[in-house]
Amino acid sequence: MDENKRRMAVWMSPKTFEAIDKVYESDNCKSRSEFIEKAVKFYHGYLTSTESAEYLSKILVSSMQAAIKESENKHSGNLFRLAVEMNIMMNLLAASINVDESDIKKIRERCMQEVKKTYGKIKFEDAIAYQRGDDGWQS
Repeated sequence: MDENKRRMAVWMSPKTFEAIDKVYESDNCKSRSEFIEKAVKFYHGYLTSTESAEYLSKILVSSMQAAIKESENKHSGNLFRLAVEMNIMMNLLAASINVDESDIKKIRERCMQEVKKTYGKIKFEDAIAYQRGDDGWQS
């Protein structure tokens, strides 16, 4: 952004302007000009690339980073929603039962071992069986 920029007239069809207007903000561009400049740089890199592998690797890295970022956003949102639901469930349960602190510690330790053993694939039916006196864990 520190470089001096020059103004230039660009002639495009109305459909091209509409296409730019539909997507430039999704590419985090603040203006049509910024989008057009990025597009020209991209196309220039494509045309002048001496090694297509080098050019493709930059595109691939960029695409992978975008996919990873989108995945992170989805996972973090899902984890937040899950944490809220778990908090609701724990508060409802805590309001309806009376358990002393030593029992909670024992249950926490057993649950940590069960999660490790089953790699997080816990079934509600297994918890019911355990609470009814079956010491074995089914998985």
